[in-house]
Amino acid sequence: MKVLALDTATEACSVSLAFGAQQLDRFAELGRGHAESLLPMIDELLAEAGVSLRALDAIAFGRGPGAFTGVRLAASVAQGLAFGADLGVVPVSDLAAVAQRAAGIHPEAERLLTVNDARMQEVYWAEFSRGPCVEASGPEQVSAASEVVLPQAGRWVAAGRGLKAAPALAERCRQAGAMVLDDLLPRASEILALARPRIAAGQLLPPELALPVYVRDRVISSAL
Repeated sequence: MKVLALDTATEACSVSLAFGAQQLDRFAELGRGHAESLLPMIDELLAEAGVSLRALDAIAFGRGPGAFTGVRLAASVAQGLAFGADLGVVPVSDLAAVAQRAAGIHPEAERLLTVNDARMQEVYWAEFSRGPCVEASGPEQVSAASEVVLPQAGRWVAAGRGLKAAPALAERCRQAGAMVLDDLLPRASEILALARPRIAAGQLLPPELALPVYVRDRVISSAL
């Protein structure tokens, strides 16, 4: 299986490439400049692996929620590359990507709460259950940090940069018994991991359905 994964939904810009039993990863926390960095990172990985775009089996991308401009960038690049190479796409939740990373850090956790910074004094959040790949236990939401609902049973982890932006929520999680990972951002490597079983099952979408998911009805574009 040869799969390219990319993500630009947050401060991070990352790309991963799986080919055979090997995987190459690039990750940079940029703040700005995602649009200028993403395609060169992709070209670099393809060249290093000696893999052409048309030789890929699929393209996976972080479809949000996240920064409006960043989510739109990942979707549009995935769509453009997939159209050009006649490939299917796999949209992956950026909240799930953080949960998947947290599950790897704390394999004993049964539940995972992901909290990403939504700016405007709000956070994106969702609860997940663990498995070979994490699974959502409810809808993705955006709200004030005070309105986040904590898991009610089992050992659990609260993860995501949104906890650093909302320290009162991080403390509420600790008081409720959570292990807190407040510095995690989505990475293409976890997006790739979450996309693999869907690709193996033939669950690919046509390029025109490489669409961003904003969650928030009102979005404010902040150039990256």
